[in-house]
Amino acid sequence: MIRVLGICGSPRDGNSKFLLEKAIEAAETAGADLMQEVEAEYWSVRGKKLSGCVACGGCGSGNCVINDDFPEIYEKWLAADVVIYSAPVYHMGVPAQLKAIFDRLGNTCFGRYARLFPDGAVTLPKSLKTIGCIAQGAHVFSGQEHAIADMMNHAMIMGCVPVAGDMWESYTGAGGWTGNDDSRDALKKSYDAGGADSAIAVKASESVAKRAVEIAAILKTGGGALLGRLKTRPEYTPFMERIDISLN
Repeated sequence: MIRVLGICGSPRDGNSKFLLEKAIEAAETAGADLMQEVEAEYWSVRGKKLSGCVACGGCGSGNCVINDDFPEIYEKWLAADVVIYSAPVYHMGVPAQLKAIFDRLGNTCFGRYARLFPDGAVTLPKSLKTIGCIAQGAHVFSGQEHAIADMMNHAMIMGCVPVAGDMWESYTGAGGWTGNDDSRDALKKSYDAGGADSAIAVKASESVAKRAVEIAAILKTGGGALLGRLKTRPEYTPFMERIDISLN
């Protein structure tokens, strides 16, 4: 079983969702090609209350002072083998809602697994999820690669594996633009009308998702072969928890 979680980082219901839905469809197809069962889920920041980290220190005990919707996405994120982020460009980066998730994930995972490390030698665990990144903006050169870099930096800090799609459409992730059309369905309209640039964005999003599923399958297969050895390494605990689930 490969669990795919698509996270839409847009407070609107529109272009980022469109690309993410195309990616999720491709992820499910990739599973069929590998004869691997894929369970895919879509989740959006839209309508959610997501506050930034205030460094309260309650992560380890599960007593964060913030009462919002973060615990919902946290548990889904922990269980996923593949996470695909799709976000619009806000001020040359990701929206505040998605950045809040990144910050909270780092501190919460740090606190959750700190107890496993002896003698105070604490590090962020190696989750070994594959991470795919999609960004779209109004203009052809308006920060898509900066937003993708935000997502990829988060992936590496969390001990995950950022995955690119296939060149030439995708070098580090998938980027799209709406031709300065600020409507929520701009990319879909362009794609349905045969627009070349929107077709490239869709193709890149699909290839990112396919490669992320393939590499996740390779990682889980390798992890299963090394299960006994890796179980003695506390930094791999989140990865081992997912392997054990798949083996039962």
